[in-house]
Amino acid sequence: MIPVQEAMAEIRRGAEEILVESELVEKLESGRPLRIKAGFDPTAPDLHLGHTVLLNKLKQFQDLGHHILFLIGDFTGMIGDPTGKNVTRKPLTPDQVKQNAVTYQEQVFKILDREKTEVVFNSHWMNDMSSADMIRLASNHTVARMLERDDFHKRYTSNQPIAIHEFLYPLIQGYDSVELNADVELGGTDQKFNLLMGRELQKAYGKAPQCILTMPILEGLDGVQKMSKSLNNYIGINDSPKDIFGKLMSISDDLMWRYIELLSFRNIKEIEQWRQDVEQGRNPIEIKKDFAEEIVARFHDEQAGTDARQGFENQFKKGELPDDIPEVTLTVGVEGMAIANVLKEAGLSSSTSDAMRMIKQGAAKIDGEKITDKSLLIAAGVEGIFQVGKRKFAKITTN
Repeated sequence: MIPVQEAMAEIRRGAEEILVESELVEKLESGRPLRIKAGFDPTAPDLHLGHTVLLNKLKQFQDLGHHILFLIGDFTGMIGDPTGKNVTRKPLTPDQVKQNAVTYQEQVFKILDREKTEVVFNSHWMNDMSSADMIRLASNHTVARMLERDDFHKRYTSNQPIAIHEFLYPLIQGYDSVELNADVELGGTDQKFNLLMGRELQKAYGKAPQCILTMPILEGLDGVQKMSKSLNNYIGINDSPKDIFGKLMSISDDLMWRYIELLSFRNIKEIEQWRQDVEQGRNPIEIKKDFAEEIVARFHDEQAGTDARQGFENQFKKGELPDDIPEVTLTVGVEGMAIANVLKEAGLSSSTSDAMRMIKQGAAKIDGEKITDKSLLIAAGVEGIFQVGKRKFAKITTN
């Protein structure tokens, strides 16, 4: 165990809020390993870097010598977390939950130490809870308090339906902390209501209340909206080394510091030195490379990180083209096809509006030459290397 103030500096890193910090300091001063809980509903089989913000904080607690409780909400997953939803979520089937839970475990141990992590399933105690037990649990909270929660309040005032089982979700998440005797529970900023529920239920059941630590929601590659597969602004932890490295190199210099703070395992002093280096004239792209190599190595291995960096430098610093450019044949007809449609159909942009935006930014090229005419028509019989941004290439042939 390191000194408490040094531990607190690491714990505060990247955190949005700690409640109650003085209580957490007191728990740390006891000298015993704390029981650190974070729950994950297996609602999707694949994780992206946004999901790993909490896992990284768990890893920091683990490295500080504390006991990690990785809770898989196989019971609550069949209810569906209503947080942030304006409609009732469709519950997952038991088979879906089971399959996703297996995939979760395979991925999280790329970050957490398997030997030092206790994996628990809330079905273990919830399946044994009787109807009378559930009624007693529900009696600890009022409908009025539930409707104070922002998403419930918005749905109620806009006459959107709220199913009764959705009120059970935060109660069960909170009860998990009772069963696990959690000292600290981690969650995203959108989970604050549920985390506080655990604290209140522990008091109601005669147990010491947990502290809560909220972590911010990571922005996606666009630097605006949260990282999400549906928004196509994500980096999957199972992405190829090349894709992870390339996507991280595409983020802005400002967003780079946000990612480093929440995703890097480098110590605080080293990151502060990076900032000083940039202030003294070091090119941020070099720091971005160091960071991208670290992330690739975490989810693949060190050699993959080294190779991804070398491949990136060969491609962009030395002006080389990637070896694996996909070949695409498009039928454009006698009148040709608008360049925005060509880029979309070739998979180089997510939509024609995205293609137009990239052209406007000067980020679209044909055979290395910037496309300046947004109304350009691509005729039949064209063959060339089309590029969007720094990472997307296609050898397009038209007929």
